[in-house]
Amino acid sequence: MSTDHLRIWLTIRDTVPWERTRAVDSSPVVPARDGAAHDIRAFDGARSPERAAGMLAALARARADAASGAPLTFDLLSSWQRSVLDVPDAPFRGAPAFAKQGRERYGTGPDLRGLLDTCLVQSGGLDPALPARAARAYLDVCFFHPFTDGNARSAFLALSFVLARAGIALDQVGPLRRLPRHANHPEGALALADLVAVLIEHTRRRAGEHRCVPGG
Repeated sequence: MSTDHLRIWLTIRDTVPWERTRAVDSSPVVPARDGAAHDIRAFDGARSPERAAGMLAALARARADAASGAPLTFDLLSSWQRSVLDVPDAPFRGAPAFAKQGRERYGTGPDLRGLLDTCLVQSGGLDPALPARAARAYLDVCFFHPFTDGNARSAFLALSFVLARAGIALDQVGPLRRLPRHANHPEGALALADLVAVLIEHTRRRAGEHRCVPGG
């Protein structure tokens, strides 16, 4: 039987020492620049203007949903994904999915959508710390791989949503979007949480420096 990397992720997900995530001030911060929008215009826009436009529309929706206090669910992801892919509907996949040129396989089953919602709702708690919850939501979407296309973009939107719910936007997101993540690598999961914490720290520092510049 082929390895199911989703089940591997679900096995190790709660064994990751999320409490060891780098400590960071998780109070609201307005960045000196909107790193997510900047990256979408540069990275996605280089592939096609339509792709960038879809992502920007989805990002705006995700942030509005965060401000409204909506819980993170598959239905919410699907509503954003319709903008990402410019499609009328974005249902949960009905067949096994593959990533990393076929090296990871994510199985299927009638329980997956409910399991995903169970995982995603945990992003709204207070434990573990915010960077860990944002990173975990990102990885949940990556490894559930709920859509037939655009799952990395969906994962990034989920992470952005979790941060936006805390009043945080990052001024740099490239490292989050470029580096591959592996379902069987708990150390990598913790490293992603630490990366989110570092990016929050750097955003806060640069926002403070920007306010100190005359006319800034």
